[in-house]
Amino acid sequence: MLRHHLLASVAVFGMAFGALAPAFAAAPADTADSLRTLVEASADRLALGHQVALSKWDSGAAVEDGGREAVVIMNAVSQGEGLGLERMWVAGLFRAQIEANKLVQYALLADWSRGGAPDHAPVDLVRDVRPQLDVAQKAMMAALPGVAPLRTRKTCRGEVAAAVGDYLYRRQLPAGTLDAIALDRALAGVCGG
Repeated sequence: MLRHHLLASVAVFGMAFGALAPAFAAAPADTADSLRTLVEASADRLALGHQVALSKWDSGAAVEDGGREAVVIMNAVSQGEGLGLERMWVAGLFRAQIEANKLVQYALLADWSRGGAPDHAPVDLVRDVRPQLDVAQKAMMAALPGVAPLRTRKTCRGEVAAAVGDYLYRRQLPAGTLDAIALDRALAGVCGG
């Protein structure tokens, strides 16, 4: 059944991408490469959401952490200014990243509340996870100047969706999974602004 859904998802993606390919053909290679890097770094950041959730499961800490979220966004905006990026755009991008990560955390914590968390070694959020989040953020920030021209194109949403679809296809991940949905959410801030 899962294989059928995956094949159907890939087929739909292939038809959609094929129909939109002429619009994407004009995209500069550096923009496409930067978008690919941004998608991969976002996926890496989201994968860490599993570790964040385990840490919060162990500690009983809340998913919502407005103070930490503000620090992450302010740091990203500051880094973005150094790269010549608009403050509001960078803030929106990282707000979307944080919301997607919280989506993963809420879903996992709810699943574990119903059936128990997986066996795991204790996870220290500050020592173990945040340094990895910082690495993902650096990769994202490095990609943003190349992605910035894309955000005002009429084809932006389609190009982002195609890049996510390509990532999912290359990783053989079904489109309807929590991680795939969260990746779409994480990249919702790329277009516009």
